[in-house]
Amino acid sequence: MKAALFEKPHVLNVAQRPLRPLREGEVLLKVESCGVCGTDVHIVEGTSRSTPPVVLGHEFAGTIEDAGASHFTQGQKVAVDPNIACGTCFYCRRGLIHLCENLRALGVDVDGGMAEYCVVPASQIYILPDNMPAYTSAFVEPVSCAIHGIDRANIHIGDTVVILGGGTIGLIMLQLAKSAGAARVFVVEPLGHKRELALRIGADKVIDPKAADVHAMIFDLTGVGADVVIECAGKVQTAQSSLELVRRGGTVEFFGVCSIGETFPFEPNKIYSKELTIVGSYVNPHTFSRSIAVLASGKVRVDKFQLDRFPLDGVHEALTFQREGRTIKSIIEPQR
Repeated sequence: MKAALFEKPHVLNVAQRPLRPLREGEVLLKVESCGVCGTDVHIVEGTSRSTPPVVLGHEFAGTIEDAGASHFTQGQKVAVDPNIACGTCFYCRRGLIHLCENLRALGVDVDGGMAEYCVVPASQIYILPDNMPAYTSAFVEPVSCAIHGIDRANIHIGDTVVILGGGTIGLIMLQLAKSAGAARVFVVEPLGHKRELALRIGADKVIDPKAADVHAMIFDLTGVGADVVIECAGKVQTAQSSLELVRRGGTVEFFGVCSIGETFPFEPNKIYSKELTIVGSYVNPHTFSRSIAVLASGKVRVDKFQLDRFPLDGVHEALTFQREGRTIKSIIEPQR
């Protein structure tokens, strides 16, 4: 089969890769759609962890080609939760499966979905509605992560939320924050086409950080600062500014993935005197079914997103589009 094989930093090749036989508890998936994530970009650039050589792709869905000895059946449409917990470590036994000491992920440590076929543990697949478009199914994994982020942000009805970054995750967070009861959601994003899209899907205000003083504008709009600030850009500059945009007693969530080793200075006294709650949000514990539900119901809509579809041979262009912000989501369609 054809697959996008990551071999080492800056080396990603589309190559023929043999399919191994199914083991107990596994199914063979014919991959229909695989989203390109910022994490994929970081992996290829060597700024995010992985276990090469490995087939990339952790946001994927398709149809079951061979159900093996599982209770699933051939032809079922499914999405794949890529994060595989061991079930026996300290964190797993506390119910914190996403913090598993032995966590492995399809597309990061184990061959993933940027391939014509993928061998997947049956425990990681979720049945999709028959009428869900293939491009929508590629969003199940990122939406599941965003749902965990919304849970962690602890948004209350009537809150004002500021989202830093209007890319894929920022636009998903915008919709989920509204569903969680936020009265106002402001999106800070430097790219014009992303700001326009944020307005179309419900942002109450968009701010261009290149043309406006974000801090002054947020305080002018709120008087005191935001109740919740969610950093979705994965940049140390926006991570640092988030601490200045939140009101006293508010919550800051670091959701975006900064490169390993990047740091910024902060004043602990401000955390103390403002009594801030600062949270991280890591992957998607027990949120996959909820993700499918909100996508199927239309509570989160991706049909208005700019989507660019690529065959496997176009993986490098797909990564470039994602890295440069030229699209909301690059999607690999391995069967093209």
